Amino acid sequence: MSQNLFTSLSRHFPALAKTCIERPGGGRLTYGDLIAESAQLAHVLRHKGVQPGDRVAVQVEKSVEAILLYLATIRLGAIFLPLNTAYTAAELDYFIGDAEPVMVVCDPRRAGEIGALTAKHGTKQLETMAADGSGSLTTSMRQVTAKEFIDAANGPDDIAAILYTSGTTGRSKGAMLSHDNLFSNAATLKDYWRFSGDDVLLHALPIFHTHGLFVATNVILAAGASMIFLPRFDADEIMRLMPRATTLMGVPTFYVRLLQHPGLNRQATRHMRLFISGSAPLLSETHHQFQARTGHAILERYGMTETNMNTSNPYDGERIAGTVGFPLPGIEIRVTEPETGRLIGRDEIGMLEIKGPNVFKGYWRNPEKTKAEFRADGFFITGDLGKIDARGYVHIIGRGKDLIISGGYNVYPKEVETEIDLLPGVVESAVIGVPHADFGEAVVAVVVLEKGAQMSAATVSSALATRLAKYKQPKHIAFLEDLPRNTMGKVQKNILRDSYKDLFRN
Repeated sequence: MSQNLFTSLSRHFPALAKTCIERPGGGRLTYGDLIAESAQLAHVLRHKGVQPGDRVAVQVEKSVEAILLYLATIRLGAIFLPLNTAYTAAELDYFIGDAEPVMVVCDPRRAGEIGALTAKHGTKQLETMAADGSGSLTTSMRQVTAKEFIDAANGPDDIAAILYTSGTTGRSKGAMLSHDNLFSNAATLKDYWRFSGDDVLLHALPIFHTHGLFVATNVILAAGASMIFLPRFDADEIMRLMPRATTLMGVPTFYVRLLQHPGLNRQATRHMRLFISGSAPLLSETHHQFQARTGHAILERYGMTETNMNTSNPYDGERIAGTVGFPLPGIEIRVTEPETGRLIGRDEIGMLEIKGPNVFKGYWRNPEKTKAEFRADGFFITGDLGKIDARGYVHIIGRGKDLIISGGYNVYPKEVETEIDLLPGVVESAVIGVPHADFGEAVVAVVVLEKGAQMSAATVSSALATRLAKYKQPKHIAFLEDLPRNTMGKVQKNILRDSYKDLFRN
């Protein structure tokens, strides 16, 4: 039996007339349309020379047609390669050169500069797709009369997609995700989060990332549910549409913005079944404020580009702020000593390692890096520091590369950030290590205050003096209006480290 991702998902599709996607400007795509139009696009791709195993690189604005392109690529057995819409031509030059796609699909407005890159790297096809779904690919699709397509007979370990990591340390690496990686995770999340054909998801996430493409979209398809497709997050629009929805998947910024909306209350959210947050840490304060305003406890989960989702707070049971819940069914998580790989006990901080059907097959054309990131028994070394508490809840402490070693002592930024974030008037903080002649690294805190709040570095230092050991206390405290973030809301500590790297140099 074929293990093609689309074939596996389609076994769960409902009646063909049911709405799958509601378009932003009105109109809808039924499940019957989804099957027929993705088939037409698959025929177009094949006609233009795309074969099973070929890479199709896509840098386009969010649209329903972009989802159809993703599914068409999967149906053909080719490899889907979504690229962040913010990437510059210089960054695309690396990705195209590394992945060697046979086709690049881009926004028509960038066809000139990206065309120069495809010519440089010998890419066979350059196609376009605009934010409204128009472009050369959809023009070709409308000319195809065939509404059926025989999906490629992929094996479970065949690669369905390559997602490049964020590249905060060195060059980005292409994580190879198989058909089984993606389907097994979607099926698990559907059951764990109780998705059914009655659900309607507010989809306001980008679709070049695991969260919006594989979690949100695949889970909805696996459940035979529906989604209201929004080009981007807009709090007013979310509030307007919320009475027609049952679920929202978002990043922490979504919930911070909703808390700033005067209309957010229990009445406005009474139709909602579930609010999910991921891609970046959700502040405990945001969790508590949202629950107080709406009666809903946000469900926080933990995933990675290389693994999709690994853990989740429970659907039934206590959703504890500041944790990412339990390992999902079929997924093993352990905590080890980073230097030796030795297993350590409950409530001890170490390296999180993961094993399960969700874990990727390795890094594209990088066997050395792949080997280095896996233990001999198959566990993937995540690079995330964390712990598992006495109740079994997983806590993310931070990235291993964010660990600060000051005067020979380990400082975990999350511990310091938690204490700073508790101070009145503080919105959030980021703690980093920067070069220091005496200590190796010095602890530096960057703090964001509420509008109108007044606080000095001395005030913060005084508050921490009785809360943290001396070696954990920041040697410098800076204030910014906002922390630098990537498109998924993660704080970019590499940018902060670069900004403050000369702070203690003579």
